[in-house]
Amino acid sequence: QVQLAESGGGLVQPGGSLRLSCAASGISLDYNAVAWFRQGPDRGRDLVSCVGSSGANSYYADSVKGRFTISRDHAQNTVFLQLTSLRPEDTGVYFCAAGPQSCPGYVLGYDYWGQGTQVTVSS
Repeated sequence: QVQLAESGGGLVQPGGSLRLSCAASGISLDYNAVAWFRQGPDRGRDLVSCVGSSGANSYYADSVKGRFTISRDHAQNTVFLQLTSLRPEDTGVYFCAAGPQSCPGYVLGYDYWGQGTQVTVSS
């Protein structure tokens, strides 16, 4: 059974940082593209960042470039998303997703999803 488990969310002040983790079981993330999507209030899930299966390519939404960094830990079968310089508009539930393609920008491009972790940026 494939499971993706996100962790690391929380309440943080504007300008603060968090590190989100996506730990996988039942699947090797080495052979999958892994993405982070964000779902804000009354919104669909938007692609925030993704790393291709090779690890050589990565994608960031314009709104997070220079502030978020995606990375892999092959030994832990985990993908991280480092969030820095957080803004109130970064608030939302962050979901990780895995799929065989190279970072599609749409939800249906991913086969496996975690339950999400809440990030709230507020003073």
